[in-house]
Amino acid sequence: MRERVSELGMLKDQARGGDLQSATKQQQAKGKLTVDERLDLLFDPGSFTEIEQLRRHRASGFGLENRRPYSDGVVAGWGTVHGRTVFAYAHDFRIFGGSLGEAHAQKIHKLMDLAAATGAPLVSLSDGAGARIQEGVTALAGYGGIFQRNVRASGVIPQISVMLGPCAGGATYSPALTDFTFMVDGISQMYITGPSVVEAVTGEKISHDGLGGAQVHGTVSGAAGFVYADEADCLDAVRYLLSLLPANNREAAPYVPAGDPADRRCDALLDIVPVELNRSYDIREVIREIVDLGDFFEVHTLWATNVICALARIDGHVVGVVANQPSSLAGALDIDASEKAARFVQFCDAFSIPLVTLVDVPGFLPGKDQEHAGIIRHGAKLLYAYCNATVPRIQVILRKAYGGAYIVMDSRSIGADLSFAWPTNEIAVMGAEGAANVVFRKEIAAADDPEAMRAEMISRYRQELMHAYYAAERGLVDDVIDPAETRSVLARSLAMLRAKSAKVPYRKHGNLPL
Repeated sequence: MRERVSELGMLKDQARGGDLQSATKQQQAKGKLTVDERLDLLFDPGSFTEIEQLRRHRASGFGLENRRPYSDGVVAGWGTVHGRTVFAYAHDFRIFGGSLGEAHAQKIHKLMDLAAATGAPLVSLSDGAGARIQEGVTALAGYGGIFQRNVRASGVIPQISVMLGPCAGGATYSPALTDFTFMVDGISQMYITGPSVVEAVTGEKISHDGLGGAQVHGTVSGAAGFVYADEADCLDAVRYLLSLLPANNREAAPYVPAGDPADRRCDALLDIVPVELNRSYDIREVIREIVDLGDFFEVHTLWATNVICALARIDGHVVGVVANQPSSLAGALDIDASEKAARFVQFCDAFSIPLVTLVDVPGFLPGKDQEHAGIIRHGAKLLYAYCNATVPRIQVILRKAYGGAYIVMDSRSIGADLSFAWPTNEIAVMGAEGAANVVFRKEIAAADDPEAMRAEMISRYRQELMHAYYAAERGLVDDVIDPAETRSVLARSLAMLRAKSAKVPYRKHGNLPL
């Protein structure tokens, strides 16, 4: 027995990279961590348990039969993050460049099935060269199995992709199917076709980072929800995100005692938001005042900056915050902002995270480019996501809320449970200036002094149809509140709505306007 245990120890040492010193140095020379270092940063110390460590491929041809390293280029297992079970698999670029073959894929399939069966989050640490060409179609079938499991687990367990190296071709669809994607500047790339193919087909020369680096996907495509400067910060952020999420769709998100009175007044809000409707401000300052200890975790910080989506806590309970950002495009909704907010709303609803919507929106962004690119179809995604959501939903109107954008931003008319407004709210089909020009165009045109008449009509329209209590008088706003009491109003309302039970009609699924 002792001899066999000794043999087992040698095999496991070999599986842990005992003969990969040269490849390890190459990995470190690129400024990248090894797979073990990454897993140590993700999991609580000493908690990781590996499965199928001694798995080897059984392929032959092209010299593969002479190269059969243990683990087959992926480490898979489970551990704890802040004491809660999390599953993870991590490509080992030192072995076959982290490429995916049959055995490699089957390890991932096994882990994904365990995560779904036990109801625990799944994290992938991606650093691979794509499908293992030498194994042909069996490698492609392996990706198909991953994609199928990504879809089956969607909305059942949180799925997080962490890109820590290259990801090309069909492999990119797994992160696209998961809930959140993290990238690290300088070492992460994602693209369907690489720079050499792009140049061959189009003649355009472009670098790997220029084509699909972290900044590209964080600011332009929106494929990355988070971008970090180094792996340690990135994996620390993944741990923090996991602390805000439920383990699965049958459990509540973790409650953490606030250490911040639920009825705390937010007097700073009286100065942060200008009364003048056309003056800019940063909605993040409003969010900091409202949430516990001013702490929130923003998604897609660099993309579609005219809307803010963030996870935070109010009175210790996790909420999703959606807010127009007046400091970017005046807070108007466009295609990217609609898609960003829609996906976030859909995620929160899938995992029973209540939604707080802060509204200060002048409308949808006008222009030929937006119309031709499909703002109608894309804007409908946000509308659909809110209408479809059954979680507690609270709307707070800070200043202006015009036209269809007011409706789309979770108005009472599409199912918000409660709607509150500040005394600065102005809800209407459009701004007073535009409305007066339409409603009173004949009077203005016939006046001796058209400009004086226009000013008079604007004032009249605002006083009659856009005053701060107009919507409240008609039951479309539940209350007009002192901004300083926003946090306490939200805390009390969310506590009441925790018992909410929504019945929906039977259907296989709806037809989201994709």
